[in-house]
Amino acid sequence: MAILDVETTGRVAWVTIRHPPDQLVDAAFVGALATTVPALEADPRVRVAVFRSADPDFFLMHGDVHGILAMPTSDGTPVTAPNAAAAFFERLHRSPLVTVGVLDGYARGGGAEFLAALDYRIASTRSVLGQPEVPMGILPGAGGTARLARLLGRGRALEVILSGRDVGAEEARAIGWIDEVVPSDRLDARVVELATRLSSAPPESIVAVKRVLDASLAGLDAALTAESAEFTRLTDSGHHREPMTRFLAAGGQTRAAEAGPIDPLLDAMHDA
Repeated sequence: MAILDVETTGRVAWVTIRHPPDQLVDAAFVGALATTVPALEADPRVRVAVFRSADPDFFLMHGDVHGILAMPTSDGTPVTAPNAAAAFFERLHRSPLVTVGVLDGYARGGGAEFLAALDYRIASTRSVLGQPEVPMGILPGAGGTARLARLLGRGRALEVILSGRDVGAEEARAIGWIDEVVPSDRLDARVVELATRLSSAPPESIVAVKRVLDASLAGLDAALTAESAEFTRLTDSGHHREPMTRFLAAGGQTRAAEAGPIDPLLDAMHDA
């Protein structure tokens, strides 16, 4: 079964994420993106790509904590470019397509970072976002630290990232993390309406507008590289191993523990 299932209707590609059992942001997910996105961009019919989840609870859970714990330390070579996930999320951000994320459930860690890289984010009222990496001893390393400063402003980004707390849909909209919030029973219809309207724009204008908007926010490449360098420094230090082990022991990276408030897992990581 493909991780990304694509159905094209008119000028809109509907990309459904199916990555059981836990919808993790892992190498397989990033690899699926790296195959799917260029194919969509090469399709002359497609102007808008809508990313949604087949999972009833999670858009994407977060990065694979077991995988992070298994990472070897670096050889000390200075980091001069973003890591693979951050680089591809940025490549998607600069796509000639308009990208839309549809959130109806939880998106934490890498899942929230993937959403932040998209052009537009629409969520149901039951949705929750969060960046729990700092309590784990690392930082959001797939673009989250760099992007949230732009989306939320420095102060709010600092509070959200350092606390690791859950942010509900209405608060996320108010601070700029989400662009629109609608009830779950109206979400599909609203997304169809939005995607159809966005897809009516000439592709040349889409590309031009995205280029100018990105130019007005210049400096992200350097921020992503700095983020990747700090992520490497933190994982090389080994200080993440103890809190991540407590996270997993408390049920982290399981559906039972994560389909609810993040606070119990944060408390477990904060314990001495």
